[in-house]
Amino acid sequence: MDKLREIFNIGGAFEAVINWLTENMDGVFDAISLVIRTVLSGLNTLLTFPHPLIMIAIFGALAWWIAKRWVGVFTIIGFLLIYIMGLWSATMDTLGLVITAVIISMAIGIPLGIWASKNDMVERVIRPILDFMQTLPAFVYLIPAVLFFRLGPVPGIVATLIFSLPPAVRLTNLGIRQVPTEIKEACRSFGATSSQMLFKAELPVALPTIMAGVNQTIMLALSMVVISGMIGAGGLGNEVLKGITQLKIDLGFESGISIVILAIFLDRVTQALGESTQKKQGPPSK
Repeated sequence: MDKLREIFNIGGAFEAVINWLTENMDGVFDAISLVIRTVLSGLNTLLTFPHPLIMIAIFGALAWWIAKRWVGVFTIIGFLLIYIMGLWSATMDTLGLVITAVIISMAIGIPLGIWASKNDMVERVIRPILDFMQTLPAFVYLIPAVLFFRLGPVPGIVATLIFSLPPAVRLTNLGIRQVPTEIKEACRSFGATSSQMLFKAELPVALPTIMAGVNQTIMLALSMVVISGMIGAGGLGNEVLKGITQLKIDLGFESGISIVILAIFLDRVTQALGESTQKKQGPPSK
């Protein structure tokens, strides 16, 4: 058994790969870190510069306009509660982390999903990779992220975007593959090029499914950002970690409530966006 373990030393091979990347790709990781820090810094400035009451009014109006009226009322009351509990800054840090991770995830996931929808071989290669990414325990992503980017928000965002990437790829691929053949044939009959068919027919029809992928990506990103508090990502995850390690029951509970409020706000708004795009397109073709 020991000899077999030496031959099939999967953990050792993984460690060797990580060590090689750390020694030889340091410049690449520094460049990635710079880009992520720039995006995150801009978002944090945007979210924290106005007074919290102004941001609460903006979030409430946004939820009222995009989703139902009760979502807007809930958003105002919920965010006011976060402000009263003194967790506004941490909540905005978490929101900035989530938005940054989701932007990068969608920038990578949607093109990959489009490529997979156009090429069956690509889909067969990507599918087991996505399965692996979704089933691997979330804590495992923290190990290479810390080794490549050290402690702080950057490794937290990298681990989060890897964890939340699969739904964006899967649902983009699924949405484009489910576009009715009648629409594709009509585009071809009018002499549309492949890019015209993609941007003017396939993507608009697949948009509700893609928006469902955005919703799932946001929810996964929010759950992973909390876990990333263990490696210094900051935000509400850090407050939850303080509540656990220092046995501060009040802080842990208030941080958890803040995460729930933020999750409901993001979930309802993105769901409403997906439903509105579906209504504009009308009922699906049979």
